[in-house]
Amino acid sequence: MLELTIDESDALIKVAHALSSKVRIDILKLLNTKKMNINEIAEQLNLPVSTIALNIRVLETAGIIYTELLPATRGTMKVCSRVFEDIHMDLKMSTGYGHKENMYQLEMPIGHYFDANISPTCGIITKNGVLDPLDEPALFYHPERMNAQLIWFRKGYIDYRFPLQLPPNAKIQSVQFSMELCSEAPHYDHNWPSDITIWINDTEICTWTCPGDFGERKGKLNPVWFPTEGHTQYGLLKTWKINEEGSFLDEILVSQTSLKDVLVDKQKHLNFRIGIKSDAPNIGGINLFGNQLGDYPQNILMRVIYS
Repeated sequence: MLELTIDESDALIKVAHALSSKVRIDILKLLNTKKMNINEIAEQLNLPVSTIALNIRVLETAGIIYTELLPATRGTMKVCSRVFEDIHMDLKMSTGYGHKENMYQLEMPIGHYFDANISPTCGIITKNGVLDPLDEPALFYHPERMNAQLIWFRKGYIDYRFPLQLPPNAKIQSVQFSMELCSEAPHYDHNWPSDITIWINDTEICTWTCPGDFGERKGKLNPVWFPTEGHTQYGLLKTWKINEEGSFLDEILVSQTSLKDVLVDKQKHLNFRIGIKSDAPNIGGINLFGNQLGDYPQNILMRVIYS
């Protein structure tokens, strides 16, 4: 989901402009279920290629679609795909809490974990391909892991450390983590539940049962070299948040664990762990996506609201 507030006026104007044309809405409809190149879109809408190219540029500038150049019979072709399923615009004026000036945001590449304790099946795919050998936990400390775009394992955990660069007297109101992930099944299986747990500062926050491992279509961001048959392709974008009231999953209260249970005064970093517990009812593994694979162009995103 693309979330915009009235405080983000430049982005709001770009998105509103992109959605203000029937031609661009028709393009988004065509991209609802599959990727298409510019010539295919022009043919479907019975419009000149130049007109489609201009409108594609507007949608891409707004961040609503993603384009990539792929080999064609003659030269290359620009292939388009939709980035977001939903767009949410919050037009309420901020009163300080949650104002852009009071938000600290950091995106952590998925390979930049500082510790791992995992069990096979497991593996890492970077932007250059698969790290060999597969199913070797020791490989999770290979230097090339820093370039990971897909990480998977059956059970265990990986740990990240997020720096907190906040003003000296800042009071944290909420901490939020979002990422794209799914279960890890042989090949893929939409009915493969997995109990995925997150921890903040070694305190368990929430366990979410992912319904399955998704691979019936190509991920929207996946490059041409990424295997298409019988492989995981994309995940679900999930958001965990903790504030003074408790812990939330996609804005639904799931636990009474609150900020006072995890924060330490004058703390300079947050430890974030994601994994599968050894005694979980559904040990179905995990696939964690980077910003160049799957459906969503982001890594692990931390957002801190403070006053």
